[in-house]
Amino acid sequence: MPTDASADLWLRPAEPGEAAVLAGVHLQSRRAAPMPDPVHDEADVTRWLAGRLESDEVWVADLADHGVVGYARLTPGWLDDLYVVPVAARRGVGTALLDLVKAREPAGFCLWVFASNTPARAFYERHGLVELESTDGSANEGRAPDVRLAWPGPEPLRFLRSLVDEVDAQLGELLARRAALTRAIQPFKTTTSRDPGRERAVAEALATRAPELGVERLERIAHAIITESLDAAAERT
Repeated sequence: MPTDASADLWLRPAEPGEAAVLAGVHLQSRRAAPMPDPVHDEADVTRWLAGRLESDEVWVADLADHGVVGYARLTPGWLDDLYVVPVAARRGVGTALLDLVKAREPAGFCLWVFASNTPARAFYERHGLVELESTDGSANEGRAPDVRLAWPGPEPLRFLRSLVDEVDAQLGELLARRAALTRAIQPFKTTTSRDPGRERAVAEALATRAPELGVERLERIAHAIITESLDAAAERT
């Protein structure tokens, strides 16, 4: 389908045999952006995208004078890829793809971007996305700090609360495990006294993952969790 941005720009579903073409777009775009070098070569990326073409929703951007110049890959609730080759920069390709993603995921979606990729972050900010959280990058292949962004859709409060609900479900599982471990430890302790040094160490370790909360707040949180876990353990004895 043609876009409003340009009669020469067409967006269409990717075809099964286009993995190699999309891999070229992927790698060209990454190498031109201020982000870590790709950790996979073109053959690996092509094989990976061939699989994604079978399982994910992928849309391609075609420019009349250049052919395939960009693509977007979606999974439910996520924009997993949006890449545009440098030669097509500032021609509305990225905007057209992003607008398409918004139409395909009207309730809202999330994505990850490397923290160093300031042009991409500025692009998404201009188009109404908000930054939610940042990490040290230990969980991504590039081992570089990254940022989670979201387009919250027409009902931002509902969408963001749905993300909170997901986190609360995970938090509930972790608190249950923490309480169970606290209970299991008690028979092996030689004293019933609390260990402030250990609790401080716990807070400092947590602060590496939640720096916005800071050690002092996290120490209070850890103290409360341990206190309630000990009380729960005592009630079971």
